[in-house]
Amino acid sequence: MDQEEARQELQRLRSSIDNLDAALVNLLAERFKCTEQVGRLKARAGMPPADPAREAVQIERLRALSESSGLDPEFAEQFLNLIIAEVIQNHRQFLEEV
Repeated sequence: MDQEEARQELQRLRSSIDNLDAALVNLLAERFKCTEQVGRLKARAGMPPADPAREAVQIERLRALSESSGLDPEFAEQFLNLIIAEVIQNHRQFLEEV
Protein backbone atom coordinates (compact mmCIF):
# COMPACT_ATOMS: atom_id res chain seq x y z
CA MET A 1 0.00 0.00 0.00
CA ASP A 2 1.40 3.37 -0.94
CA GLN A 3 0.94 6.58 1.04
CA GLU A 4 -1.93 7.84 -1.10
CA GLU A 5 -3.88 4.61 -0.58
CA ALA A 6 -3.09 4.81 3.13
CA ARG A 7 -4.36 8.41 3.28
CA GLN A 8 -7.58 7.43 1.53
CA GLU A 9 -8.10 4.52 3.92
CA LEU A 10 -7.30 6.76 6.88
CA GLN A 11 -9.90 9.28 5.68
CA ARG A 12 -12.50 6.51 5.29
CA LEU A 13 -11.81 5.21 8.79
CA ARG A 14 -11.87 8.69 10.31
CA SER A 15 -15.17 9.40 8.59
CA SER A 16 -16.61 6.27 10.22
CA ILE A 17 -15.24 7.38 13.60
CA ASP A 18 -16.82 10.83 13.14
CA ASN A 19 -20.19 9.21 12.36
CA LEU A 20 -19.91 6.98 15.42
CA ASP A 21 -19.00 9.96 17.62
CA ALA A 22 -22.11 11.78 16.39
CA ALA A 23 -24.23 8.71 17.15
CA LEU A 24 -22.73 8.45 20.65
CA VAL A 25 -23.51 12.11 21.37
CA ASN A 26 -27.09 11.67 20.14
CA LEU A 27 -27.53 8.52 22.22
CA LEU A 28 -26.17 10.25 25.32
CA ALA A 29 -28.55 13.16 24.75
CA GLU A 30 -31.48 10.75 24.54
CA ARG A 31 -30.31 8.92 27.64
CA PHE A 32 -30.09 12.17 29.59
CA LYS A 33 -33.60 13.12 28.46
CA CYS A 34 -34.82 9.87 30.03
CA THR A 35 -32.80 10.33 33.20
CA GLU A 36 -34.16 13.87 33.49
CA GLN A 37 -37.67 12.43 33.57
CA VAL A 38 -36.55 9.92 36.20
CA GLY A 39 -34.96 12.69 38.27
CA ARG A 40 -38.04 14.90 38.15
CA LEU A 41 -40.26 11.95 39.09
CA LYS A 42 -38.00 11.02 42.00
CA ALA A 43 -37.91 14.63 43.19
CA ARG A 44 -41.73 14.91 43.13
CA ALA A 45 -42.02 11.60 45.00
CA GLY A 46 -39.41 12.57 47.59
CA MET A 47 -37.05 9.80 46.54
CA PRO A 48 -33.26 10.14 46.87
CA PRO A 49 -31.26 11.15 43.78
CA ALA A 50 -28.95 8.12 43.99
CA ASP A 51 -29.99 4.47 43.87
CA PRO A 52 -26.89 2.41 44.75
CA ALA A 53 -28.66 -0.92 44.18
CA ARG A 54 -29.74 0.10 40.68
CA GLU A 55 -26.27 1.46 39.94
CA ALA A 56 -24.63 -1.83 40.99
CA VAL A 57 -26.98 -3.81 38.72
CA GLN A 58 -26.28 -1.44 35.82
CA ILE A 59 -22.52 -1.70 36.31
CA GLU A 60 -22.62 -5.50 36.30
CA ARG A 61 -24.91 -5.49 33.26
CA LEU A 62 -22.62 -3.11 31.38
CA ARG A 63 -19.52 -5.12 32.32
CA ALA A 64 -21.15 -8.27 30.93
CA LEU A 65 -22.16 -6.48 27.73
CA SER A 66 -18.64 -5.12 27.41
CA GLU A 67 -17.04 -8.52 27.78
CA SER A 68 -19.34 -10.06 25.17
CA SER A 69 -18.64 -7.14 22.80
CA GLY A 70 -14.86 -7.20 23.18
CA LEU A 71 -14.72 -3.88 25.06
CA ASP A 72 -12.60 -3.50 28.19
CA PRO A 73 -15.06 -3.86 31.11
CA GLU A 74 -12.95 -1.54 33.27
CA PHE A 75 -13.25 1.21 30.67
CA ALA A 76 -16.99 0.62 30.33
CA GLU A 77 -17.43 0.82 34.11
CA GLN A 78 -15.47 4.07 34.28
CA PHE A 79 -17.60 5.49 31.49
CA LEU A 80 -20.83 4.46 33.21
CA ASN A 81 -19.62 5.88 36.52
CA LEU A 82 -19.03 9.22 34.80
CA ILE A 83 -22.57 9.15 33.43
CA ILE A 84 -24.04 8.11 36.79
CA ALA A 85 -22.23 10.95 38.57
CA GLU A 86 -23.69 13.47 36.12
CA VAL A 87 -27.17 11.97 36.47
CA ILE A 88 -27.03 12.15 40.28
CA GLN A 89 -25.87 15.76 40.11
CA ASN A 90 -28.80 16.56 37.82
CA HIS A 91 -31.22 14.73 40.11
CA ARG A 92 -29.98 16.78 43.08
CA GLN A 93 -30.76 19.94 41.15
CA PHE A 94 -34.30 18.70 40.49
CA LEU A 95 -34.75 18.16 44.23
CA GLU A 96 -33.86 21.80 44.82
CA GLU A 97 -36.52 22.88 42.31
CA VAL A 98 -39.31 21.07 44.17
